[in-house]
Amino acid sequence: MRKLYLFVGVLFCFLHSVCAQWLWDAEVLKGIKENVRNREYVEAYQRLIRDAEDKLHVKPYSVVYKEGLSPGGDKHDYVSLSRYVWPDPSKPDGLPYVHRDGESNPELEKYDRVPLGNMADAVNTLSLAYFYSEDERYAKKAVDLLKTWFLHDETRMNPHLEYAQFIPGVNNNKGRQYGLIDTYSFVEMLNSIKLLETSDYFTKDVEDGLRRWFLSFSKWWQTSEQGIAERNGKNNHGLAYDVQLVMFSLFAGDMKTALEVIEKYPEMRLYTQIEPDGKQPEELRRTLAFHYSEYNIRHMVDMVVIAKSLGIELYKSQSDDGRSLYKAIDFLVPYLGKEASEWPYKQISGWEKSQQALCEDLFRVAMIDPSRKDYMEICKKFGKQNQADRNRLIFGIH
Repeated sequence: MRKLYLFVGVLFCFLHSVCAQWLWDAEVLKGIKENVRNREYVEAYQRLIRDAEDKLHVKPYSVVYKEGLSPGGDKHDYVSLSRYVWPDPSKPDGLPYVHRDGESNPELEKYDRVPLGNMADAVNTLSLAYFYSEDERYAKKAVDLLKTWFLHDETRMNPHLEYAQFIPGVNNNKGRQYGLIDTYSFVEMLNSIKLLETSDYFTKDVEDGLRRWFLSFSKWWQTSEQGIAERNGKNNHGLAYDVQLVMFSLFAGDMKTALEVIEKYPEMRLYTQIEPDGKQPEELRRTLAFHYSEYNIRHMVDMVVIAKSLGIELYKSQSDDGRSLYKAIDFLVPYLGKEASEWPYKQISGWEKSQQALCEDLFRVAMIDPSRKDYMEICKKFGKQNQADRNRLIFGIH
């Protein structure tokens, strides 16, 4: 019998708690805040404030400002180009575009994916800076960016991804199911918005407007052709679909949907994507096999951390034949500190970056499961220490 360990504590009280966090530990943040000017954190804090000061001067981001045209003709539609497609050199007009795995097309910058990421990053930076400094300027700017992207009639994004990751010349330039991963940066952004709740600028109208937007977005997510196809995905896209739906639902106050997705996670994702020895076959076939294996683990960690915030010990899930988050992690750990040439699969670029990302995953897992002290030790051994790293202000120090 497959095992899913659930411990449900006071499950619903978190919804209206001003200190509620889904990805970050509120008590850890509180402890860091009390010591933020101490030696352990001061460089990271100063760097955060410098970054926040820079964000005060950025122009608002909006889907209506893109250079490329929306295939549907509505400037409020989110549009992005499929990352790894390029003009076909054998065709006079280059159409339809052809796939080159692992090679990003710079035409991406003509559309909305980069501005969306920049907006979410700015909101994260400003929200965290507001939390630690209590400087209302940062909260005001974060709220202004949110209102421009999501709420103002002139600039708001329509709550769908009908044209996300389209391929020029294919299917009338309609978006694809894979485009739903474009909004993964909303996951951390929605978490950071919780830090704005104590600001006078984060009014009830703003909060209600954002919740309505994400409720509409989550409905499209679950009922659209693209959403249904992505839900059935067998690789990191399927898991990213779930994590996003859980976060959108929690933010919008739809606990029922969030819990349903979490309950299905072990059988639907964990046990189907991970082999008993920890391999992730769908990710290992890529030209960036280590990166995508770690990337999917990052989604798994996000899911189990969110579940833990609800009192659900999802990280303990294990199938009868041993499939688990820990097996997936342990398959990659032996390659930390080694050269890319020792990895028996393809990894055409980004080896060091992916190794450091795995160290961050190990640290986060050790935080929610104190029994995995070995992960903390591995993280200390192979993770690069940076006194100005923002993660110090989110997760604490190693």
